[in-house]
Amino acid sequence: MKRTPQFALSSLILLATLAGVLPSQSTANAETPPGFTPLFNGKDLTGWKGLVGNPKTRAKMSPEELKAAQEKADEVMREHWTVKDGVLVFDGKGKSLCTAKDYGDFEMYVDWKILKGGDSGIYLRGTPQVQIWDTEYEPYFRHGAEKGSGSLWNNKKNPRFPLVKADNPVGEWNTFFIRMVGDKVTIKLNGKLVVDNTVLENYWERDKPLYSTGQIELQNHGNTLYFRNLYIRELSDEDT
Repeated sequence: MKRTPQFALSSLILLATLAGVLPSQSTANAETPPGFTPLFNGKDLTGWKGLVGNPKTRAKMSPEELKAAQEKADEVMREHWTVKDGVLVFDGKGKSLCTAKDYGDFEMYVDWKILKGGDSGIYLRGTPQVQIWDTEYEPYFRHGAEKGSGSLWNNKKNPRFPLVKADNPVGEWNTFFIRMVGDKVTIKLNGKLVVDNTVLENYWERDKPLYSTGQIELQNHGNTLYFRNLYIRELSDEDT
């Protein structure tokens, strides 16, 4: 295939990321990586919305029902998600925070931090999930927490645990690089490859392929969470 300048840039960015050349973002409101767009402006919740159901239940709603449900969800969102010093903060109550826009194929960066006993995740196209949790919290060991964060934890047929444990200690910032093309996901955590081009299964409808587009969600299990430096780059056919 002919390599256009855009394709070449995409390849260089991906290779640099997988090689660990691109550093993790160590501060709030860090410089946007080349070719990426901020998902979070560091000031308010513009571009985000509250959670309404799941892809399957939302598809069954009429436009009027969805609008009403979204208005209520946005009210709940604003009660429990806030912005402090350039950081998205969740108080441990309420529901997930969702992008207002749907995405297909993309690459993204996100910094995250949890506290002791934290249990979180990132939904891709509305589908669970890239797992985040306290890997030293013994009550979670029965779920495989000691293996590390970053895995596609809800998979059944495909790998669900990370290749390596790459978490920083609880209370410190971590950085994900996530690349999603079709139904396959590659993830680096703190510069280490933890998921290698693995299928993300359709959790909501196991007998169907993964949805081609959907929202990105910052998920919670009743814990205080922190996110910052969220950047995304939508991929075209030439990029993939």
